[in-house]
Amino acid sequence: MERLSGFLFSLGVIAMALAFAAHVANTVLLANGRRVLPALAPRRQQPAFAGVVTGSFVERVGDAGGGPGLDRPASRIAPAAFVLTLVALALIGGSMALRAYLVGRGPWGNMFEFTVAFSFTMVAGYSLLERRYPIRSIGFLPVGVALGLLLYAASLPSDIKPLVPALENRPLLTIHVGMATIAYGIFATSFAAGVGYLIQGKNDRFAWLPSHKVLDEVAYRAVVIGFPIFATMIILGSWWASIAWSRYWGWDPKETAALVTWLTYAVYLHARNQKSWAGRPAALLLVVGFGMVLVTYSGSLWFNGLHAYSGL
Repeated sequence: MERLSGFLFSLGVIAMALAFAAHVANTVLLANGRRVLPALAPRRQQPAFAGVVTGSFVERVGDAGGGPGLDRPASRIAPAAFVLTLVALALIGGSMALRAYLVGRGPWGNMFEFTVAFSFTMVAGYSLLERRYPIRSIGFLPVGVALGLLLYAASLPSDIKPLVPALENRPLLTIHVGMATIAYGIFATSFAAGVGYLIQGKNDRFAWLPSHKVLDEVAYRAVVIGFPIFATMIILGSWWASIAWSRYWGWDPKETAALVTWLTYAVYLHARNQKSWAGRPAALLLVVGFGMVLVTYSGSLWFNGLHAYSGL
């Protein structure tokens, strides 16, 4: 069973690499097939992708889930990118499910398991939002980051070993760390939308990118979903700390990084509704926020603390 889990993981990495290549090709074909919109040209009220030139490799696809008036620009390779992404998710998910069965808990008890789970939720979060919003042209960002994490995970020790004493609370381990991976994955989509917004600008510079309004809404929806999950994760972590270390909060480096991450997204939610901070400043906060997510994820590698049980 352990070998089968490892085999599925290896296949998942290959499928994710192919999905990333397909997403990059889709974006390149869209960029080549659709002209740049004149920044100063008058524009009437229109859908996110209206009024663009269609190339030989690009087609317009009606948006079944994004509401009336939106359309999904897609290259001929877009269906392959979507299918490969789902195949990669299924393989990685199957590997995680087998490992969870073997260890009798959530499959995120060491750095290898947590990294695989982080990459899985990242692509899963993007895939769910992609069904609602026309954001496939930026799919290479979350899929690319997930591929990088999977390649990093492949270099980590993957042997199944007993948990350290502090982690011997399987229900809390499953829920607390599971919520962290879900929140991290959702925040990755907000990061991709924030980067897209910074490139697109309020004048919608590029026809192959989603409009700035779509990108802003996707980023906001992702943070609205991920923020309470992350907050609950911190609360459960504090409760677990009181059980394992007899104190609720000790300013451990990972605890501190998690708090700063939560505060960054709290500032974003407030700033987005302020006229002076809406738009580009709020998008920059999304980039900073995801940077803090990565610091929180990898904090135990760089700083000594009670969370230093990554298995390395």
